[in-house]
Amino acid sequence: MTTLLVGIGGALGSILRYWAGGLVQAAGGAAGGFPVGTLLVNVVGCLAIGGLAQLAEERQYPGAEARAFLMVGLLGGFTTFSAFANETMTAWRSGAVMVAAVNVVLSVSACLAGVAAGRAAMAALVK
Repeated sequence: MTTLLVGIGGALGSILRYWAGGLVQAAGGAAGGFPVGTLLVNVVGCLAIGGLAQLAEERQYPGAEARAFLMVGLLGGFTTFSAFANETMTAWRSGAVMVAAVNVVLSVSACLAGVAAGRAAMAALVK
């Protein structure tokens, strides 16, 4: 059952990522070739997984199957680390070394901050 939940969550997360990326692109979110959509999805996903991880750690909630659905499936399908890596390499190979470097630094630092903020927000909410 857990495997099925992860699969359904992954499918839903991938659809959400596709829609979110499309919305950002439609709004002009590829400034100077910078993959804003991927960055936004990764930060939002990190914020959400940080909050869920904190809730699970402090309250043992949600249960194991719900965590598998949400954290492994939904957020695993939603976040786009492979897209991030490919876009970074594409920029690097095309000579846009600064875009690649900024993408690495900004994505890693913003996503770590997202996890920290998600955990802090959930810790404040559940006390």
